[in-house]
Amino acid sequence: MELDTGATAWMLMSASLVLLMTPGLALFYGGMVRGKSVLNMMMMSFGAIAVVGVVYVLWGWSMSYGADLGGIVGNPFDQFGLSGAIYDAAGEFAIDDFGVPGIVGVGFQATFAIITVALISGAIADRAKFGTWMVFVAVWVTLCYFPMAHMVWGGGLLSGDGPFASIATPIDFAGGTVVHINAGVAALVLALVVGKRKGFGSEPMRPHNLPLVMLGAALLWFGWFGFNGGSAFTADGFAGLAWVNTTVATAAAVLGWLLVEKLRDGSATSLGAASGVVAGLVAITPAAGSVSPVGSIAVGAIAGVLSAFAVGLKYKLGYDDSLDVVGVHLVSGLWGTVSIGFLATETGLFYGGGLNQLAVQAIIAVVAIVFSGIITYLIAIALKAVMGWRVSEEAEVGGIDLAVHSESAYETVPQGSASGQIKREIRA
Repeated sequence: MELDTGATAWMLMSASLVLLMTPGLALFYGGMVRGKSVLNMMMMSFGAIAVVGVVYVLWGWSMSYGADLGGIVGNPFDQFGLSGAIYDAAGEFAIDDFGVPGIVGVGFQATFAIITVALISGAIADRAKFGTWMVFVAVWVTLCYFPMAHMVWGGGLLSGDGPFASIATPIDFAGGTVVHINAGVAALVLALVVGKRKGFGSEPMRPHNLPLVMLGAALLWFGWFGFNGGSAFTADGFAGLAWVNTTVATAAAVLGWLLVEKLRDGSATSLGAASGVVAGLVAITPAAGSVSPVGSIAVGAIAGVLSAFAVGLKYKLGYDDSLDVVGVHLVSGLWGTVSIGFLATETGLFYGGGLNQLAVQAIIAVVAIVFSGIITYLIAIALKAVMGWRVSEEAEVGGIDLAVHSESAYETVPQGSASGQIKREIRA
């Protein structure tokens, strides 16, 4: 296969856009927590970049796309350290079927692993040990994310080469199961294992900086064009369809979320708009290449409504998912995955395709939930026993930023000599 410079340029740009999503997530999550926790929250995202960036090159790519081991995972030693993934037998850069060097694909897929584990951090904001989180990142991507990526995209159990393909070919265009259901289930498990924040349900824990939340949502939306558009793996009509569908579904989800807020609470909020953006992006991710732009309106609008209601479940059911990872990513990820069974233009029920696609989409969603739930629980319990998850009560109450990182996001001017000096200078 000859090098296609246009496709290569698109994939390099897409990988860069997806990498930008994690700092965007840091801003989104950082604005949603209280001011005393914002740096720790952002550090959890940057920590994910650091850990996964190294791990993916060593064994992550091989576990995701290496030689199949029982349909569950790739052999970690097959292409350990990217051996055999960069050059062909002639010593030239290996080129994939789209005319893109394989090393570009490695970079693109690494960014998916990074953002997936970073998403989970929002469920345990304000109270988790940073060291335990960093170890969790390495272990979770190894035992949960890489196997899931192999099962869905690497020719494993949940792919078109797996046993469920006899019903219909499973569709996950850009990560409904691999990213959002996976991260959403992990977030729920961690929230339950780590426990509630001190004061949860009895004292206000409002976002401290809503403009930061809006900025983060905007960067996530921008980066998502690489997430979905890049999943076409070349600059073609599917990339264009994914781009349009991503825009339309996200816009519809914002409208759906704001409508729920207005009817239920009397006010359409900026936090609701930002959350609606993410819900729409999540829902269209698995479906971006298989539904029409009109179908995307339905995907997004329903996601906005479902997640707007789902974020309140934590108060009714008593789990402390701090930043609504479950309500947004798990709920909208499930809907987006299942929606393909209804709205896929070639195989969906509403287009005369029968129930087969819907059945297989439901099956892969359930398998993803069970697999992620069990693996995450085992990891979380092991780390709780060995390292512990919670910071001290003093650190949680006083501020995890100062206690863990010896920093503060916002320095305040003391009321003593400094403020007095300012007043004296003004009078002078």
